[in-house]
Amino acid sequence: MTESYPSDGRVGSDLIQVLAPNPSPMTAEGTNTFVLGRSDVAIIDPGPALDAHLDAVERAVAGRRAIAILITHSHLDHSPAAKPLSRRLHAPVLGFGPSTAGRTPEMDRLTGLGGGEGVDHDFMPDRLLSSGDLVSGDGWSLRAHWTPGHMANHLSFEWAEAATVFTGDTVMGWASTMISPPDGDLGQFMDALDSLERLEAKVFHPGHGGPVHAPAARCRALRDHRQARTAAILMALDQTHTIPGIVAQVYADTSPALLGAAGRNVLAHLLHLIQQGLVTASPVAGPDACYSRA
Repeated sequence: MTESYPSDGRVGSDLIQVLAPNPSPMTAEGTNTFVLGRSDVAIIDPGPALDAHLDAVERAVAGRRAIAILITHSHLDHSPAAKPLSRRLHAPVLGFGPSTAGRTPEMDRLTGLGGGEGVDHDFMPDRLLSSGDLVSGDGWSLRAHWTPGHMANHLSFEWAEAATVFTGDTVMGWASTMISPPDGDLGQFMDALDSLERLEAKVFHPGHGGPVHAPAARCRALRDHRQARTAAILMALDQTHTIPGIVAQVYADTSPALLGAAGRNVLAHLLHLIQQGLVTASPVAGPDACYSRA
């Protein structure tokens, strides 16, 4: 479903990918920054504010006019380079909104959830984008689609001329997406998968890892994966009532480095099950609560 991806280089006649030097268990080889266009360009996900990466992106622009810096979402591996790159290239930063934008009322009402893993709390775009808005340059156009779930202010960008979508962290080929409330919301994520599948793209370019060349199948696989996790969590509640207990059962084969993320995913599933009336929490929903089937 995925192919090897160049560390840096031309992906197509109008697209250059620059890999940020921030590898980790959560970012694979690093964050993918994309430079799209010919005479004028858009930069998608400028990445972390590392001088070496900023220099590499500026070299990829290669003297062309940068007209927009587009942010899929405001995590620290995607958005902090936006402002310094904007100053270098004199291009505006475009995004859905600050890091809390797009949260559901249910998530806003919940307290004590922790979370906030890697959130760029200082992020504020120069121009707000809503779902359906179009950003265009010489020979290209990008339509914004609101795809929350991994983060509430997440956008994906559809490059219609190439039947391509830049999916940020909503759909990746190398791993499933971490969903950590209150920034992440499983219900929103499932809706976002439906929205991306309906675009009928030929390829997804994610924020980490290689391109996805069977996008619809990948969306279905991620949906099936989440549904299987939900079923496994419900079964685990017959024997345990805590998130660590569920993680021990459902994520038994997971690397220790990823168990923290697994716990956040379990919390997201439990909150979604509570919204569906299938699970209850005592005393209140949160990382330390006791959970039972309703």
